[in-house]
Amino acid sequence: MNLRQMQYICEIARRDLNISSVAAALHTNQPGISKQVKLLETELSGEIFVRSRNRLSGITPLGQRVIVMAQTIVNEMANIKTISRDVVQERSGALVIAVTHTQARYVLPEVIKSFAARYPRVRITMRHADPARIVEMLRSGDADIGITTNDSPKLREIMVLPCREFQRVVIVPRGHELLGSKRVTLKELARYPLVTYESAFTSREVVVRAFAKQGLEPKVVLSAIDADVIKTCVEQGLGIAVLSEVTLDPQRDLNICAIPAGHLFDPSVTKIWLCRNRYIRRYTYDFIEMCAPRWSRSNVEHALVSRGRGMEARRRIA
Repeated sequence: MNLRQMQYICEIARRDLNISSVAAALHTNQPGISKQVKLLETELSGEIFVRSRNRLSGITPLGQRVIVMAQTIVNEMANIKTISRDVVQERSGALVIAVTHTQARYVLPEVIKSFAARYPRVRITMRHADPARIVEMLRSGDADIGITTNDSPKLREIMVLPCREFQRVVIVPRGHELLGSKRVTLKELARYPLVTYESAFTSREVVVRAFAKQGLEPKVVLSAIDADVIKTCVEQGLGIAVLSEVTLDPQRDLNICAIPAGHLFDPSVTKIWLCRNRYIRRYTYDFIEMCAPRWSRSNVEHALVSRGRGMEARRRIA
């Protein structure tokens, strides 16, 4: 039994039993992976994976338990390496941010500029992803932090830090008749086609839920994952949209206007997601504090411990 075998079975489970995908990700070959998995199964005297016609088709009950423990081992090995880098290379390294489009385009640029000035030897990578993919990247270690307005999944290892709040606005083409309304209502908005986010995003749920509470159903004509795409569709006359106020750029969005809608829809809240199982480097704590000054390192560490205990207690009670 060795670390490489642990890595292989965890990666196989994470990549939906696709060994060719695992081989490509780990820069090795399929026969080598299969051999190591069989050696591990022989040592354990039981199968980890279900096989059908020489292909993996499922995970056995034994395999499910083994993979959970193996993932802990893999995570801790990664943490040991990260701790070493944090001591030896305190002000250099990499920071990978899994982020939704709106946050990358409108919220983070100023923060990243300040961070880069303080840590010029830290390589920053922003990887655009939907919320489900952000979770996957955090759990696998492919990202250090996630930033989105979405509600977090009910997972013990994912912790959420609320950062900044933005009101929602109704986006309409310049000259639109809604601009003449003193205080728009949901009944008024329901008369117009709506361009909105795809269903994977909380922002769409917030809008649809607000209409539903009034017994109304919006006329959704187009869905997208990108606020800029949504604004372009509004500009072209395809409909109206409900977006965070931060997405409106007065210098560029010359053909659309924003109508205050904080009285109709819940605000948009930028959140930082962290994986409890991952070691957080010193400069990552600094990045978090730049995003939201109230989340100092001590406050984040306290939240990681206290919320983790609370969730564990609730899980035991359940």
